[in-house]
Amino acid sequence: MTNKSNLLALGFVLVVLSACQSPPNQAPVVDRTIPPAVKPATPSETAQIARDERGLYTVKKGDTLIRIALEYGQNYRDLVAWNNLANPNDIKVDQVLRVLPPDSAQGAPNSPGVETAAVIMPPSDKTPPPAPVVKKTGPKGDKKPYSEANLAELQRSDNGKETVAASSPAPAPAAAAVARPSAPPAAPAAPALAADDASVSWIWPAEGKVVATFDEGKNKGVDIAGKAGQQVVAAGAGKVMYAGSGIRGYGNLVIVKHSTNLLSAYAHNRTILVKEGQSVNKGQMIAEMGDSDTDSVKLHFEIRQQGKPVDPSRFLPNR
Repeated sequence: MTNKSNLLALGFVLVVLSACQSPPNQAPVVDRTIPPAVKPATPSETAQIARDERGLYTVKKGDTLIRIALEYGQNYRDLVAWNNLANPNDIKVDQVLRVLPPDSAQGAPNSPGVETAAVIMPPSDKTPPPAPVVKKTGPKGDKKPYSEANLAELQRSDNGKETVAASSPAPAPAAAAVARPSAPPAAPAAPALAADDASVSWIWPAEGKVVATFDEGKNKGVDIAGKAGQQVVAAGAGKVMYAGSGIRGYGNLVIVKHSTNLLSAYAHNRTILVKEGQSVNKGQMIAEMGDSDTDSVKLHFEIRQQGKPVDPSRFLPNR
């Protein structure tokens, strides 16, 4: 009896030891790391990216603040104020300058070529609703039981439809199907002037022979030959926004602003007779013709619209 009890106890111990040594039944571990979600750009960040790209200019070798102002149709003193410059003559290559008023630059629409940050919308878990089922609203067919009377009535109805179709005139061919020679495209019209631009009255700034005409990319205005000391007059009423010799290639230069978008430039003068900020009338003498920074006595005259040189013949009266 004792031996049987010992055997039973030994067997129980072996079963317990076997259970302890077998690996536990565990579920496999799966790496379910969720990638970090892309943080959407806020509207303020998007506006900031676009705003910082507008109204700016990067200084290049040979630039002067006055030349940059002329190219953008601005007063160089405004550029000094907008950029907090202590010395207008001390600008460096690759320096970024604001060339448009801060308020107008921030409120302007995006310029071509300027990219803004895209706002990423989080995915939606909602399933889009199914497309609505379009129900037929036309009249249903009238089904009648077969009989000789009903068959004769249907035949009479079909004959009537054929008669109406035969008597109806054939539809006229579609206008699009008629091939006609297309008219040649019209030449692009010159950009319309704003109200204050169109109100400016112009005269020729000097007497003399025109020795060079406007040629975009080569000559930004017209050259008028004359004698040293000959009078140079304002071609239109306005305010002097520059008077000096700070732009290489222009000599003694006067720039007059006539409206929001239009200004005129008078180069190579011998003597300048006006000062910056001075208002001038059309025909008022502003300088004496000379040969400063050029090889002959002449007046180089430009008209610029929003800083871009335009053909003065569009504005000046015929001679």
